[in-house]
Amino acid sequence: MTWTTLPRSNSATGLAWHQRGSGPAVILIHGVGLRAESWGGILPGLATQHTVYALDLPGHGDSPMIDKADPTVSDYTDQIASSLQELPGPVCVAGHSLGALISLDLAARYPEMVQAVAALNSIYRRSPASAQAVRARATSLAQAQSGQDADPQPTLTRWFGNPPAPANQAANDACRDWLIHGSLPGYAAAYHAFAFSDGPEDTALEQIACPALLLTASDDPNSTPAMSEALARIIPNGRAHIISGAAHMAPMTHAAMIAKILAEFFAMAEGDA
Repeated sequence: MTWTTLPRSNSATGLAWHQRGSGPAVILIHGVGLRAESWGGILPGLATQHTVYALDLPGHGDSPMIDKADPTVSDYTDQIASSLQELPGPVCVAGHSLGALISLDLAARYPEMVQAVAALNSIYRRSPASAQAVRARATSLAQAQSGQDADPQPTLTRWFGNPPAPANQAANDACRDWLIHGSLPGYAAAYHAFAFSDGPEDTALEQIACPALLLTASDDPNSTPAMSEALARIIPNGRAHIISGAAHMAPMTHAAMIAKILAEFFAMAEGDA
């Protein structure tokens, strides 16, 4: 598919989002360096039964940055929670990568707002080597002077391989464009929050009362199946789902499959309410 630019509107707090469909609200929160369009393959499958809000994270797309040095995951959560107050709730939430951490934090700290949460390709307790690598990357981004990624290829290779499979070429090219033309300060701030988080505290996870889907991909070396399975064991109403043959960018490369999984999960949660 082609990831075309989507129309935006703004919440009362200035957060930009693309709105589509009708029905109970579903919130989609993308990962570092991406934007609302990264959900383009999933939107049609969810919008048949829901009003879907695909957000631009602060400092991404058309959303302004958080006015704070080195914001944390919780700062992003608080900004999004402030915008969600204008929607009839509670809502279903799905987040990818950094968006997964925000979604879980939202469910833990704002339980009255969240009916169900899906965390896609979430990290949880990185290995020392992985933690060192992402923190070094965060430092290099903070020191960059121009261009979000002078060479986005290492990131794209981690996400899609090099060369990408023909079926994933359009997704690879869209991400290349977003990485090159996005806001460097916004990207660096979000990456810092992501890199210096090791996943939610276990005590917070234990407080998530709503249904929780922990979904990742069999071939994701950074958000591993073991991580999602560990999260599912801690969250009282959590369950893991592993997409075989996919990697970190599964919401783009396996969009139709994930849209179906999310639609069924949210319908089940809404039926139980």
